Amino acid sequence: MAANFLMHEKIWFDKFKYDDAERRHYEQMNGPICSPSCQQSGSGTSSAGPSGDQNELVARIANLETENRNLRSVVTDLQLAISRLETRLGVLEKASVYHHPSQTPPTQHVTPMKKVEPFPAPSRKVELPAGSLARQAESAAAEDDDDDDDIDLFGSDDEEEDQEAARVRGERLFKSKKPGLIAKSSILLDVKPWDDETDMAKMEECVRTIQMDGLVWGASKLVPVGYGIKKLQIQCVVEDDKVGTDILEEEITKFEDYVQSVDIAAFNKI
Repeated sequence: MAANFLMHEKIWFDKFKYDDAERRHYEQMNGPICSPSCQQSGSGTSSAGPSGDQNELVARIANLETENRNLRSVVTDLQLAISRLETRLGVLEKASVYHHPSQTPPTQHVTPMKKVEPFPAPSRKVELPAGSLARQAESAAAEDDDDDDDIDLFGSDDEEEDQEAARVRGERLFKSKKPGLIAKSSILLDVKPWDDETDMAKMEECVRTIQMDGLVWGASKLVPVGYGIKKLQIQCVVEDDKVGTDILEEEITKFEDYVQSVDIAAFNKI
């Protein structure tokens, strides 16, 4: 009867098992529960803990400072290398401009040439024979008489006017027989070779062998272009009616063993 009664009573017989399980759970979460002596020893270690943390912090700060110094030295080395590269780049740019002057032909400096004054033509006094002048005057007078016959309604002849007309015609005829000025030009030519092995003296000799009516060769010089190559600058005076620049360039480029191209560096009218 008692056993049956206890079976129907609500009694927790296994409570100690659950208490042990709960204690183990909290020990795993927070650590084991220590005795008072264990707590005292724990307080001693906790007092020693901050000093250990400080030592570790100091060591880490020292390591960071060392790394910072190393990084600063690396940055300084990089700055020095960059400055050296910039200096070298500037030197190379100047050298390239010096070795390639032909890249900017419009700004090429050419020594100014002196203007060649034309030689004054000697004045020649033309003396006409008296007979020829008289015959011209008579023919002019006859023409004037014919014109007067056609125009003059009253048929009047004025001898003084006829003489004045004859004198004017004679002066005009005298002026028309005077030699006129010849138009000339001064040309500076740039004759360029194929390479630095071209014989420049031979090339100049070939150029000067070109002879034309109205062509006079002048001074010449060698001008450096770059990479050891030089060009021939030669001056000439031409008569515009007899010699043209196209003909001159065509004749020079016929020496194809020496001449690569011909350019006109300066052109001045005289």
